[in-house]
Order: sequence, then C-alpha cells, then structure tokens
Amino acid sequence: MTSDEKIIIYQVLPRLFGNKNNKLTPNGDLEQNGCGKLNDFTDHALKQITKLGANYIWYTGVIEHATQTDFSDQGIAKDHPAVVKGKAGSPYAIKDYYDIAPALATKVNARMKEFEALVKRSHKNGLRVLIDFVPNHVAREYQSDKQPSGTEQLGETDDINQSFSPNNNFYYIPNTEFRPHFDLFNPELGTYKEFPAKATGNDQFTASPNKNDWYETVKLNYGVDYLNNRSSHFNPTPSTWFKMLDILLFWASKGIDGFRCDMVEMVPVAFWNWVIPKVKEQYPELLFIAEAYAPSQYWTYLNEGKFDYLYDKVGLYDTLKGIVQEHIPASNITYCWQNLHGLESRMLFFLENHDEQRIASPYFALDPIKALPAMVVTACLNTNPIMIYNGQEFGEKGMDQEGFSGLDGRTTIFDYWSMDTVRRWNNRGKFDLANMTTEEKFLHAYYTKLLGIAKDEKAINSGLFFDLMYINPMSSFFNPAKQYAFLRKYEQELLIILVNFDSHSATLEINIPQHAFEYLNFKPRHNVSAIDLLTSQREDISLSTDNRLKTKIEAYGSKILRIELKD
Repeated sequence: MTSDEKIIIYQVLPRLFGNKNNKLTPNGDLEQNGCGKLNDFTDHALKQITKLGANYIWYTGVIEHATQTDFSDQGIAKDHPAVVKGKAGSPYAIKDYYDIAPALATKVNARMKEFEALVKRSHKNGLRVLIDFVPNHVAREYQSDKQPSGTEQLGETDDINQSFSPNNNFYYIPNTEFRPHFDLFNPELGTYKEFPAKATGNDQFTASPNKNDWYETVKLNYGVDYLNNRSSHFNPTPSTWFKMLDILLFWASKGIDGFRCDMVEMVPVAFWNWVIPKVKEQYPELLFIAEAYAPSQYWTYLNEGKFDYLYDKVGLYDTLKGIVQEHIPASNITYCWQNLHGLESRMLFFLENHDEQRIASPYFALDPIKALPAMVVTACLNTNPIMIYNGQEFGEKGMDQEGFSGLDGRTTIFDYWSMDTVRRWNNRGKFDLANMTTEEKFLHAYYTKLLGIAKDEKAINSGLFFDLMYINPMSSFFNPAKQYAFLRKYEQELLIILVNFDSHSATLEINIPQHAFEYLNFKPRHNVSAIDLLTSQREDISLSTDNRLKTKIEAYGSKILRIELKD
C-alpha cells in the first residue's frame, strides 16, 4: 500500500469465511455446522480480496471469547451456557485477551502460531491487518490461561466488598448474588453462580439484567464512579489502564497494523488520551479506529482521544439507508458532511458491517442494485477510509435463522454458520465466480471497479471536494430528492460524480457555479471529452456557467466522469 492510497477495509469473520458446510442446523454446534479456520485465508483467497480493492483486512472475532463449545481437553475451561449467547458465542465477550479463539485453529494447540502466520500471509498479499480491541467489557467468566508472566489477571486484587474502587477492575453489587431475569440452569453444569454479582457490560449496575442486556459480559472499571455523579478517579492511574496497555502492546507485537476499538464512548476519553500515544511510541504506524455513535463527541474522541478515524454510522450511513428506502431526500447528504465541521477526512464510511442489516435484506434495500448509488457516494465523497463487509460484494442477504441470531437481516456473529454467497465463491478454495449468479457477478465486478477507482484516483484519495446541490434546485432536469452531484479535483484531473437513487432513468442538466471554477482553480470550457470511469464510455459535456452539463443517467445508476484539464 502506498501512502497516498485510500484506505479500503474488508471486514470478515473467519468463523464464517471458510466454512463450506451447506447443510446447516439452526442452533447447531461446532460438529454439526462446522467453523471456518484462519488457515482458510490462503494466499489465493487473500489475493482475491486484494483484487477486489481492499488494502486492509479486519479479522473480526479472532481473540478468544466465551463459547458453548467444550475445549477442556485443550486445557481451556468450559463456559457456562447460560451466560454465552449462541453456540459459538459472541466475539465481543472476550474470555482471554491474550489468546486466539480455539475454534478458528486447524490445530488448537498451535492457534497463536496460525494467527501469526495469517498476519504474515496477509502482508505478503498486500493487506494490512486490523483486529478488535474490546475495552469496555469481558465475558462473565473471564479468566486468562495465557496471561504473560509478570502481568496480573483482571480482577485478581479487586476488593469485592466495594461497588466501586479506582483500584478495582470490575464493578460489583456487594453481598448480592447474580440473579438475571432468565434461567441460569444447565443440565450438565448445574446453575451458574456469581457472587457478588458484577455490573453488566451495557452499564447495568444491577444484579438482575434481562435478556435484552449484554448479560454475557461484565463492565470494566476505568476509574469512573457511575453511581456517584460519574465522578472520575484518574489520579493515580487506575489499574485497568495499565492492564489494557499491556494487552494492546501484546497484540501490536504480533505485527498487526491497527485496532478497531469497540464502543469507545463507554470508556473515558482520558484513557484513550493516555493509552494511544503510549502504544504509538513503540508502534507509530498503528491505526486506531473507533466505533462511535455520538456526533457531539466526535471532535473529543479524535482530538483528545487521539483516534485516527471514527465510524460515521449516525451520519452518512443512516442518511444513505434512508435515501435508498425513499424516506430521506438525496440532498440530505450535503448536511452530513456539513455537520462534520471539517472532520470528514477522519470518518470511516460504510454501508454494511456485522452490526447492521444487510443491503440485500428486506430490512434495507432488498435489491442490492438499489444501493449502488449509495456505495458510490460512500466510496467517493471524501479522502477518508471506507469499509465493506464480506459478502456485500455479492449481495449476501443475511436472511437465515441461524439460531441465537434470528431472522433479522444480519449475518450472525453468535452461531456456527456459513454464508451462501461466500460459500459458493469459495468453491473448494478456488475463490472464483463459477458458481455465482449473473447478478452476483455483476455486483462483484461493480464493486471491484468502484473500489479500484476510489483507491487509485488521486482526485478521490487526495483531492478537493465541491458540492453542487445548492446550485441545482428542483427542476424538470434535476431532482434533489433523487439525485446527488459533486466534484472532486486533483491538479489537472477533475471528476464529476453523479448518482441517481431513482427507479427511473433521468436526463440531467447540471449547473456548475462560478465559485466551483474559482475554488477548484480551473477554467470554463465547452465540448469537453469526458470518460465515465465506471463504464469506460466517452461523452462530450460542457463545463461552464452559461451552459448546463447535460447527460443521461440510468435507474439506480452513477457516473464518475473524468476530465483532463489541459489549457
């Protein structure tokens, strides 16, 4: 990857990626349904991900997490099923911060070596590696059996008689047994016992969480007394901070290239301000990407918290989804970037991830073609990173009732399962298109073309941006509820990007204001030859204030018109 390339992240759950089993049982265990392995990411598989356009890969769920699968013959303590979501378990209920999930290993006792080999293999094939850092909570039965010598277990020296102490790693409900609003009995292991109860991961400071809470997790204590006006106790530095620093440095030493940090707003910004610079002292190129949802806190977490990039879920993602679903006008995209107040280049854009509903599900677009204009905006609006989710490039529907994960338009993170499109793409390790439908092949080709443009075109990965919506109100030749238009420019290269969210084709006439010529520093001209980078077709257009740019755009179509500005 060169320094001026746009960051394009490919998110993938190894548990699902390499699983070729097509005879799946809802709620099936590891033996019934199978599980993808780290070794399924062969050189050939990784090359295909690189060819798609990715230069980063986010391996989701590789750190050991609680599971209903019994690995006690490998020296790993069994987890009580009552406090594990799904047979496979949630990747965000970390059981051992210093280990790899055993189900992902071909040889369980060599699981860390297999991960280290995967990192090297990814690098060899042009992919930098991201993994999760889950700082806010751990599995209820957290116990590291790979804790490095000289480090201390989480909770090892806690005073369990205090609900809060800055020296504790957990929050407690003293003298109270854990009694959630559901049954804790298991025929094999009996009733799950926890005394005193610990606070639950989604800030439930009670001994009785319910089924809708993150009951499988317990919250970590960073020195904030939530029950006493959220008072902060950061001096002296809390014990949890040092333990999290050790964990980050441990994984950084494995050669990874960054962390996607889970639910960062549930951890005090002071911790991030302290820990990220310490990690970057030793690993200055390491990326820190934050899952964040409160726009009022974006500046704080980027500048005080020292993150490189933040999710832009509640801004661009929610807006684009609303446009595709036809209850938000396309012109609202303008408000998205304006509301970021100059932070646009530090946001991570996406249309899918493991938390969100699949584009091809009825909960989003149903027809993945309808969302292609949204993907063009996602990829081309700014210089910032973008992300796609394994299977998105084929229109994976996420409409399986896998077990713990119901029929909700999401691909499960809790169950042993496989994805129909990815399984057929795998094709016994060939990772070709032989078993894909015509539409799936079209989608894959479109994503490959678009991501290549976004990654390589300097006007997109390094250039200036100009929004054309204010000068193009509703008319017989432009509908701001259905169409969006903007410019990108780098040196003598100009891109005119037009998207049509409508189910009908449109003949557009686009106004380009004088201010655009001045801001982007190019001269008006008539009868300019432009090439559409998406189709390689040429057309003549006008670039002036007195003649509108005229072009036709197909239903759910987009154009990325490139003009070489030669004097």
